[in-house]
Amino acid sequence: MTDDLSPRTRLVHEGVRRSQFNEMSEAIFLTQGFAYPSAEAAAARFTGEDPGFVYARYGNPTVAMFEDRIAGLEGAQAAFATASGMAAVHAALMCQLRAGDHVVAARALFGSCLWIVETLLPRFGVSVDFVDGPDLDQWRAAIRPTTKLVFFESPSNPTLELVDIAAVADIAHGVGARVVIDNVFATPMFQRPLALGADVVVYSATKYIDGQGRCLGGVVLGSERFVRDELEPFMKHTGGAMSPFTAWVMLKGLETLPLRCAAQAESAARIADALADHPKIGRLLYPGRPDHPQHALAARQMSAGGAIVAFDVTGGQAGAFRFLNALRLVLISNNLGDAKSIATHPATTTHQRLTEEARAALGITQGLIRLSVGLEDADDLLRDLRRALSTV
Repeated sequence: MTDDLSPRTRLVHEGVRRSQFNEMSEAIFLTQGFAYPSAEAAAARFTGEDPGFVYARYGNPTVAMFEDRIAGLEGAQAAFATASGMAAVHAALMCQLRAGDHVVAARALFGSCLWIVETLLPRFGVSVDFVDGPDLDQWRAAIRPTTKLVFFESPSNPTLELVDIAAVADIAHGVGARVVIDNVFATPMFQRPLALGADVVVYSATKYIDGQGRCLGGVVLGSERFVRDELEPFMKHTGGAMSPFTAWVMLKGLETLPLRCAAQAESAARIADALADHPKIGRLLYPGRPDHPQHALAARQMSAGGAIVAFDVTGGQAGAFRFLNALRLVLISNNLGDAKSIATHPATTTHQRLTEEARAALGITQGLIRLSVGLEDADDLLRDLRRALSTV
């Protein structure tokens, strides 16, 4: 593809590998292995002398199309697709760490990401320090000459806390550390971490990339050297590869990603503005609003506020549960990025494993609701949300 095409066009055409039948829709190559015309050809394929596919755990034509397409969108040299978002996070970290290394991570992490950093890495001799993501002085104080990488989400799950990607990248690169960022909430449409200095970008493709709640998937993006020399060998020998069918679903999701993200962000901004002064809401967080604590940073590194709105319902957990149970259009689930709007109570679901003190430090109150805005009409969603708030 030529470099002058817009992301919207690239997400329809990038990476297509047509068979001899010249099919319009990308083909699903449901095969675990590949045949060779001769023993010599097989040997050449395994040594890399003859580039091509060897085994579905290593790569597959349909999966490769998805990898090429999202790499083109992200502006990355290469990508590797995984079986889930957490497989992507695990691989992106573990493939480059060994005993004695040091990691600095933001405290505000999704529960499973926190478990990997806080519990799993120390089991293998990797030391970890946590910082408050927005505080650059804490990043400077925590990073050492032995720091191998830094890891954070921006915006974070679920309180939409932002990290200054460019500033943290400068600090980390000063000691030769890599920057790994989970960019799920911002999506590749609204934030370009590699252009801001990040080295590795991770997505749960389960969220906005699929966008319709169908499949688990993940992807790691970075330089050709990182993906081929560090990540790919780790994935080949530990498994966790994306299935061809899932890759096909994700390809179809990428075709509509710009349209969906734009519509969802537009509705989220309307909903945030409409509910900001509601008497049953004590605090509302949305990066696109001027009253967000880091709105100036959001304006610098994001092109839109995204499709997630977080707010505190009065009355603590009882008020939050009453609100959730009164919803009729918005569904209760722990997923996000779906075409259907979803409300979540993080304190008792996605972040329930944390202590009460840890949740309080992250701003995860008993009344906090994380709203993932879908593709429904914004007026219909507002009626449902207001009706549910009236019961609190």
